[in-house]
Amino acid sequence: MENLPAVKATSDLLSILAVSVVVFTALVAMLVSVFLKRSMQIIFWLGVLGIGAAIVAACLVYPIRGVALGGMIFLGGYASFFDVVLLLAAGLTFLLSADYLLREGISYPEFYMMILFAVSGMMLMASAADLIVVFLGLELMSVSLYVLAGFMRRRAKSIEAALKYFLLGAFASGFFLYGIALVYGDTGTTNLAAIAQRHSSGGSPLFWVGVGMLVVGFSFKVAVVPFHMWVPDVYEGSPTPVSGIMSTGGKTAAFAAFLLVFLKSLNGGGEKIQVLLAIFAALSMVTGAVIAIAQKNLKRMLAYSSIAHAGYMLTGLAAANPLGMSGVMYYLTAYTLMNIGAFGVVSIVERVEEKHLEYSDYAGLGFQHPFLGVLMSIFLFSLSGVPPFAGFFGKYYVFAAAVDAHMTWLAIIGVLASVISVYYYLRVVVYMYFREGSEEGKLQISMLGGVALVIAAVGVIAIGIFPSSVLSFTTHLF
Repeated sequence: MENLPAVKATSDLLSILAVSVVVFTALVAMLVSVFLKRSMQIIFWLGVLGIGAAIVAACLVYPIRGVALGGMIFLGGYASFFDVVLLLAAGLTFLLSADYLLREGISYPEFYMMILFAVSGMMLMASAADLIVVFLGLELMSVSLYVLAGFMRRRAKSIEAALKYFLLGAFASGFFLYGIALVYGDTGTTNLAAIAQRHSSGGSPLFWVGVGMLVVGFSFKVAVVPFHMWVPDVYEGSPTPVSGIMSTGGKTAAFAAFLLVFLKSLNGGGEKIQVLLAIFAALSMVTGAVIAIAQKNLKRMLAYSSIAHAGYMLTGLAAANPLGMSGVMYYLTAYTLMNIGAFGVVSIVERVEEKHLEYSDYAGLGFQHPFLGVLMSIFLFSLSGVPPFAGFFGKYYVFAAAVDAHMTWLAIIGVLASVISVYYYLRVVVYMYFREGSEEGKLQISMLGGVALVIAAVGVIAIGIFPSSVLSFTTHLF
């Protein structure tokens, strides 16, 4: 990693401006919930305003480049790019959650506070220039998501989801922390730039054991095979909007830190690490695509498909070249929009007590509710990689990066897995438009939820037609 200029004390504050706005908003929301009764609406709008202000702050800081806070935090560029993506995921989750929480009887202000704290942890991970900051962000995000996974505490599946996520998450965090300890023991530092300098002269076996443990920790958080076991049950049991941000924001933050550590600090980690990541990518693409075919529950199908998408993105990381890094960043942006949109539609169709989550429940939806049918079709076409939607170009860039890195075999596996995925994505579309459904009650689509879905759909189409609108922000980030 090239040496970046240190910045002045004022820039130290700018480096954490966006995340500070989010944390301050969460703290104010806590006070409001204590001193005001029936504060749900106030906290909701306070959170939306806080997220909007944080997006503005991230955009203002974007042109600045450097490291701040004693080399612990990246300033502008890369950090600001991911801040905007993560805050967008949080904003869409807020809009989709308002009606869902009321319908499910879990309308508690703590939900929005946990979302804000989770996103602040994600933002720290994406801007970390030190392994300690990565770990702090990881734990802040994880603890918040543990609580959110079990937020429907009267449901056995929700409690099961929280417990599984907590136990396996703690196990993975232990691997990650021990990996940091071993890297520090060999290099004498946890700073990514300093590790890069020492890595250029080679590393001892102790160092590579530590790097291997970091791979395990990251692989769990991005949910790639063989560290994917928790995903289906956790996504199914969690409140649907939580499953959405868990599969998008959590994955985006983990990949952002993964890219920083392995591409910018370790220069890909060496041939052995790249081959290991390529094997994980191949296993994830095939496993996720094949098992998703057998699912009848839409949340479980989207869970297994998220494993396959993690494999696609890991392909760009394994390629370890500039195109791979830009491709992963573009893919994460597209994936955030299309997956959170798909989970958003599921949250609207879903009924109390986990009903209306099967394929058959979507029969005739395209004619009964054309608005939802069209939007769901857009998200599913994009997830399956149909042009000109954003998902197609995301896959194109990471597969092209693999070919450039002489990993053509990995790109071929990715293309085949993508072809398989067309079946289970378009199967939903077939049910919506070619199967006759029942007239069982009209769905109530809130204005806020509708706005969130339209924003996500417009984003999927816009960055698909104009991919350079995102790619232009993925160069000269440091």
